[in-house]
Amino acid sequence: MLQFSEKDKSILKPVYNFAKSRKVKLYLVGGALRDLILKRKKDNPDFDFCLKKGSLNFGRKLARQLKAAFVVLDEEHAACRMVKRIEGKLYTFDFTEFRAPTLEKDLLHRDFTINAMALEFKDVFSDKDLNALIVDPYSGGADLKRKIIKVTGKNSFREDPLRILRAFSFSCMLNFSLDKETLHLVKKEKNRIIAVSSERIREELFKIFDSSTAYDSLVVLDRIKIFEIIFPEIKPMRGIGQGPYHHLDVWQHTLETLRQFELILKSVKQNPQINDYLDQEISSLRKRSSLLKFACILHDVGKPGALRRQKGKIIFHGHEGVGLGLTRVIWRRLKLSNEEGRALERIVFCHLRPGYLADYDHPTQRAIFRYFRDTGSEALAVLLLSLADQRATKGPLTTALSRLRHEKLVKSLIRKLLEKQRQKKTVRFFNGNDIMKKFKLPASVLIGTVLNALEEAQAIGKIKNKKEALKLAAKIIKKDK
Repeated sequence: MLQFSEKDKSILKPVYNFAKSRKVKLYLVGGALRDLILKRKKDNPDFDFCLKKGSLNFGRKLARQLKAAFVVLDEEHAACRMVKRIEGKLYTFDFTEFRAPTLEKDLLHRDFTINAMALEFKDVFSDKDLNALIVDPYSGGADLKRKIIKVTGKNSFREDPLRILRAFSFSCMLNFSLDKETLHLVKKEKNRIIAVSSERIREELFKIFDSSTAYDSLVVLDRIKIFEIIFPEIKPMRGIGQGPYHHLDVWQHTLETLRQFELILKSVKQNPQINDYLDQEISSLRKRSSLLKFACILHDVGKPGALRRQKGKIIFHGHEGVGLGLTRVIWRRLKLSNEEGRALERIVFCHLRPGYLADYDHPTQRAIFRYFRDTGSEALAVLLLSLADQRATKGPLTTALSRLRHEKLVKSLIRKLLEKQRQKKTVRFFNGNDIMKKFKLPASVLIGTVLNALEEAQAIGKIKNKKEALKLAAKIIKKDK
């Protein structure tokens, strides 16, 4: 028997009471019904409603009464959203007007058959089996059973080209396949996605990254040349060989790095510290793990611009710096948050650092300290990317010994980092004011230089007390003079 939970009913009841008092006939549509049938729970639930007319006015007044946030999403199609935090969860309620004279014809304008089902809102609170009450003119229920993503009609992508990308994000989220006719339409209409705003593309892209099968979807998007429409920076990466250390060109190596990273994610599931780190929400419900998948895509984006031939060899010297610049252009175009952008830039710029450390049998404590200092909060992200990057590199000159040394180094740094996080933060022997007072110095760049040197020396065990710290500080100050 299909029914909403008592908790869902209690969340929806104020909306129903408001609609009833206004004599407004609401229909629950789309994702909430799909997820109910699939028994799928979301961390931040959302409910979509449609009504014959007056959705903006209805949503605005409802939000005012329930003291919730309100925003107009699309004035032309009278789409609006109310957002309210209830018991620690963020609930989203969307309202739209019919886009056709009848409910059935309105549902034809929805993206996919699995989202083109409706239920008269009052029936949510009945004791009847909702299977018998759901309006399903385009066989969405049958497609749910078949695990198929299928457009409601041939004009679906023309009405909203973002649906081209949504087909893949739904495929990832639900582990469904695209219907053959739908995939044919995707190929036919793919260039329309140029007209879609970067913000909307970003949201669907991160839904793909958030899934465990991002690689599979991106391979299909790449095969039908949609990915390079969204990111023209990818096209120059195709077909560029990388010498005997690599077995794939730059772009295929990039995709393989993503595949290896998704395998790594599965292998670290038993480590709560790593999982907590990857599950952190950086911005707007976007997780660090998803951002790191994006970093996998961007880590070698600078190679085409850095390509040089030297004595018959292909080199990409400085590609991390070129990649940093391109990464900045891309994250700003997608309108990611500054925090996400800075994280991406740091990961791309530092992604070679673990490999450099692995070139030495025993990297110094100073080199290791500087790695952690320079990568900051992205230290673990860079290490995980480096591991995936190395595993995606299998050219004839990449020996088993070099791979083993790299793995050993990266895993030891991960252990060191996690152990450090479990320990209490080291207290500095002196702060800036202490140094200025002790040596009668004004505020200047020199104070920062001294503090950084003291921090490094303390971390590697070169100084162990205040007396030794003062001695080192005096030495640095004297040398500066």
